[in-house]
Amino acid sequence: MSSTQLQNDRTLSSAIRNGRMNRRAWTITIMLILFQIVAFADKAVLGLVAYKAIPELGITTVQFGMIGSAFFFLYAIGSVFLGLIAGRTSVKWVIFAMGLAWAVLQFPMLFGGGAAILLVTRILLGGAEGPATAMSLSSAHSWFKPSERALPSNLIAIGSTLGPVLAAPFLAFIISNFGWRWAFGALGLLGLAWIIAWYILGADGPFGSSKNKETAEPEATAVANAPVREKTATEIASDLRTKQYEDQKPVKLAWILLSGSFLVAVFGGFTNFWTQGFLTTWSPKYLAGVVNVSPEMVALITTFPWIFGAVVLLGLGFLGRNQMRRGKSVRIAIAAPFGVCLVLAGACFLALPFTSGPMVIVLLTLGAGFSVIYPMAPSAMAYAVGAGQRPVIMATLGGVASIGAIVSPTAVGMFMEQAGYRTAAKGTPETAEMIGNMISGVNQSLTIAGGLLLAAGILSVIFFNPDKTGQRLQRRLTQTSQN
Repeated sequence: MSSTQLQNDRTLSSAIRNGRMNRRAWTITIMLILFQIVAFADKAVLGLVAYKAIPELGITTVQFGMIGSAFFFLYAIGSVFLGLIAGRTSVKWVIFAMGLAWAVLQFPMLFGGGAAILLVTRILLGGAEGPATAMSLSSAHSWFKPSERALPSNLIAIGSTLGPVLAAPFLAFIISNFGWRWAFGALGLLGLAWIIAWYILGADGPFGSSKNKETAEPEATAVANAPVREKTATEIASDLRTKQYEDQKPVKLAWILLSGSFLVAVFGGFTNFWTQGFLTTWSPKYLAGVVNVSPEMVALITTFPWIFGAVVLLGLGFLGRNQMRRGKSVRIAIAAPFGVCLVLAGACFLALPFTSGPMVIVLLTLGAGFSVIYPMAPSAMAYAVGAGQRPVIMATLGGVASIGAIVSPTAVGMFMEQAGYRTAAKGTPETAEMIGNMISGVNQSLTIAGGLLLAAGILSVIFFNPDKTGQRLQRRLTQTSQN
């Protein structure tokens, strides 16, 4: 066989194996998108049942806000704990265990649980869902080269925006026809269906940590080491960048956590979670007071920010992938666009208290849509470390940033009460005065959110630089080992 024929056969064989891995990589990505949809539907359900659950459970506005905050009490602990585990074992099985816990924890409310049960299940659910985004991104990153990760990462992030979009009309129908408790039951059944599919289809890819690689599909590992045709200059440069990112040696966790990029990413994530806490707990009630429409229409309107956020993420995903393919830095491709979006979100939130009627819907859609792009922060930060430390870094980032969602629901409830709002008794409609007090209190909280988003966006544009952070950490490691 001639050398030309041999090279052609190798090229064809490599192309076939690459095609297989590419199909498997995108199958995993689709599963992870669905994973995020389920996770964020779980978060959105509380706000959608609020108008029926509060009077039936006999709790106050502040108490309901605290239950909303309770979802994030164990969020950080669960994120860090499972992040550490994922760095040492198969991410596939970590995700499977998380999905099973999510499903099981929905059923107590279906079977008649009261306020105390709701509180406990939301705390446990938050602990199990804390690392969802980090684990999803870690799994996806193990299947794609660094230059290709921006798009699948943002598609997974879109899953988090589609969760409330798909959940709102679906759960509104369930609530209207079967009662608010069946909203939890429906989510439990969907969760069980997902984990069965993940058990069959889930796997870890060849770009994960060394232990995770052992669980990857044989064909995927073969692709990573397959002989290929003579490469172009662009492909050689891409391979060098892949080696640069993937060959980063483990460094002390404290060095990463105290780096400027990580601290700025945490601040940006904090503002994202603050917005999420408001959207999933108080947004439906706020919109009902502002536009005075039916609960079904409110459920539809609450999807607007998530839909707009999905469009933003899709555009930024293609932008990031194109920029990375052209050899641009992670800062230019992912981190800076993340910061710009936060600046735009902050401007919209700061303008909200000075508007009324339909304009509130427009500004809330734009502001919240620009600020529900949190997964871009851990996705960018992941480039500063090697594969073995990606899960724990992304999970820790999400866990610390989630404090924003702990503070937000309770803070909004307190602002509402300070403005004079009181929950009406069961079966009693709220007065115009009380609705006005509620809107006034929420507007105060939105001003705070706007200021935080604006500051975080500016800092992200200037200081969020994963490339330099990774290089600095590796230099420090070398200097320390030499000394």
